[in-house]
Amino acid sequence: MRKGILGLTAAAAALSLGITACGGDGGTGGDTSASGSASASAEAKPGKIGVILPDSKSSARWETADRKYLQEAFEAAGVAYDIQNAQGDKTAFQTIADQMITNGATVLVIVNLDSGTGKAVLDKAKSQGVATIDYDRLTLGGSASYYVSFDNVKVGTLQGEGLVKCLTDKKAEKPIVAELNGSPTDNNATLFKQGYDGVLQPKYDSGEYVKGPDQSVPDWDNAKGGQIFEQMLTSEPKIAGVLAANDGLGNAAITVLKKQKLNGKVPVTGQDATVEGLQNILAGDQCMTVYKAIKKEADATAELAIALAKGEKPTVSGSVKDPEGNRDVPSVLLDPQPIYFDSVKDVVADGYVSKDDLCKGDFAEKCTEAGVQ
Repeated sequence: MRKGILGLTAAAAALSLGITACGGDGGTGGDTSASGSASASAEAKPGKIGVILPDSKSSARWETADRKYLQEAFEAAGVAYDIQNAQGDKTAFQTIADQMITNGATVLVIVNLDSGTGKAVLDKAKSQGVATIDYDRLTLGGSASYYVSFDNVKVGTLQGEGLVKCLTDKKAEKPIVAELNGSPTDNNATLFKQGYDGVLQPKYDSGEYVKGPDQSVPDWDNAKGGQIFEQMLTSEPKIAGVLAANDGLGNAAITVLKKQKLNGKVPVTGQDATVEGLQNILAGDQCMTVYKAIKKEADATAELAIALAKGEKPTVSGSVKDPEGNRDVPSVLLDPQPIYFDSVKDVVADGYVSKDDLCKGDFAEKCTEAGVQ
């Protein structure tokens, strides 16, 4: 399904874009003609870039990381930009897109709320000559010119392998495993599940593990996730492991487990390496998370968007198959990293989370123990 660019360093990510200025006049070195000056002037004033983030409730990353890194990249390049958050509202999402195009955006970067809404926005943008990028989530059946994300099946694989490691460390015998999946309308959630089920299903089939409750959480809503997991635990009190699709859902499950004094006894996974998730790992309540170096994702996206805004036609070396659109979408795919207690320090060292935010109060001693500097 995936031909990708895996294990990219920041430098490799930039090189992988292979940007070529097919759409600009360029001019030759030392050109002092009027046409050359006009070309240089045109290149000095690239088009405007619009970015629509999905919400701030499903994960803290959209506002604390993605917005910041994209803004920094656009400002460093001196391009005009507009970054807005749809806050989970599909109508607002479409309205924002319309406003951005009306206000002169020549490039539109979106994180869709679902493929239906995303497709409508992308198709309208394309019809008006606006270049488009799917950021983090692929819009199934959409028309985005590019897709930038992580290898999301691998994210799920790391989660599955993480839960197996944690259950093995606890010497669990025939553990009942609950799966608290992401939003059914998010293609990434489908890919995460494909990854972790690829690890867990053979365990179920062999009888080594017992498949427990398995349910998706609408809109990645953490409150709903907590309610769903509480129902899971009521129906199956002997749940011994929780595959939670991200840190928010993991924390929702941990909150329920705490009520039954089961936190730390039942391994819980996560994703996004949020401060909350990392603190849960330090406390021993969450067994692992998956770190996605958002800066690399944002920088790769910004580089593409800036090139498009300058009238260039970037090339990338990867692609992802859109099964609904039956097309290969030119893609940049980055490599995720599993994080356990002894590698929490890696997230801090990378600058994604600050020591001051992570190591407050009771977590100071745990940070020292984990080697956080």
